[in-house]
Amino acid sequence: MGDGQKQYAKGVAFHMEPLRGLDGLSTEVQDAPMPGPRQVLVRVRAASLNRRDIMLMEGTYPLPARPGVVPLVDGVGEVIGLGEGVTRAALGDRVMGTYFVGWNDGPQTQELTRQQYGATRDGWLATYILLEEESVVQAPPHLTDAEAAALTCAGLVAWAGLTKPVPVGPADTVLTVGTGPVGLFAVQHAKMLGARVISITSSPEKRERLRKLGADEVVDRTETPDWEHTVLELTGGLGVERVVDAVGKRTVPKSLAATAYNGQVVLIGAFPAEPGQHLADPLGGKYVGLRRIAVGSRADLEFMNRTMAEHRMRPVIDRVYPFERAVEAFEYFDGGDPLGKVVLTLY
Repeated sequence: MGDGQKQYAKGVAFHMEPLRGLDGLSTEVQDAPMPGPRQVLVRVRAASLNRRDIMLMEGTYPLPARPGVVPLVDGVGEVIGLGEGVTRAALGDRVMGTYFVGWNDGPQTQELTRQQYGATRDGWLATYILLEEESVVQAPPHLTDAEAAALTCAGLVAWAGLTKPVPVGPADTVLTVGTGPVGLFAVQHAKMLGARVISITSSPEKRERLRKLGADEVVDRTETPDWEHTVLELTGGLGVERVVDAVGKRTVPKSLAATAYNGQVVLIGAFPAEPGQHLADPLGGKYVGLRRIAVGSRADLEFMNRTMAEHRMRPVIDRVYPFERAVEAFEYFDGGDPLGKVVLTLY
C-alpha cells in the first residue's frame, strides 16, 4: 500500500517561462505532489546546471519547454514518499533521476526523447520532485550531495560517448575538445577506462587542471590554433580512436582531421558554427564515424555510477550556491566561464 495520503510541509519551486531567459524564472509555494501508482516522491538536496537549461530558457533547445515547468534535470534527494507498487526505491534512499522519463535501455527512439525532466516534466529546482519509478537510480554512496547532483546530464553523456557502441580501453587514445563539464567528465571517464587522453583547452590554468584530472597531453588552442596537426604528431601520424567533442560545429573539422582510420567522433556540443564556416567534405576520404548522441539510458547511468563508485571517481565542482540564489548561479554559469559543475543545495 502506498503512502499517497501523507501530508508534507510546503516547499518552494522555481518555474520557467520559455523564451524569456532568466526573466522567465519565478518562484511559487509548492505543495508536495502526492505519488500515484509506481511514482516516487523525493525531497531535493542538491541540483546542478547544464547548458541545456539555458537553451530551454532561450528557446534554442531542440525540444520546447512546457510553459511553467520546474527546470533542471540534474539532482539528488531523499525518497520520502512511495506510490503503490514501487520496488526500485525505499523510504530514506538517496536517489537521482534519469534524463529521459522512459528510456531504460536499448536503442533510443525519437518518441523516448519527448519526455524529459526539467523540460516537459517538472525537474529538480524545487523542494520536491515527483519521479516515475522507472526513472529512479540510486546515487553513488561515496559522493557528496553536490557531487551526486552533477551526473545525470554532463557525466552521463560523456560516459555514453566513451562506452558506446564499444567502450574505449587501454589500447585507445581519446581526444577531448572543450573544458566544460562534459569535457572534464570525458577526461576522468577515459582515464577510468584505461585510455590515453589528449585534451584541447584555452589557457594555462585549464591546462594544469586537466593534467591533474589525468590528461596525458594537453594542447592550448590559443598557442596552437591548428591543434589537429599536433594531435596527429602526438599519435605518430595515426590520429585518435575516439574524440569527445563538447564544443560542436566550430571544432568538428579539426576533430575529424585528428581522428584515426576507423575512429569515431562523438559530437556533444551545442555551440553554433562560426559565421561563414562550412563543413565541405570534412571526412577527407577517411572512414570515420560521426555520431551525435543524446545523453544515455537508465542502464547507462547505472553502469556509470557503479564504475565511478568502484574507482572512487569524483566530479569536478566549480561553485556551490544555496537554492535561493538560483538566479545568481545561472548568471555565473552563463557568463563566468566555470571549470566544473555549478550546483545548488537545498537543506
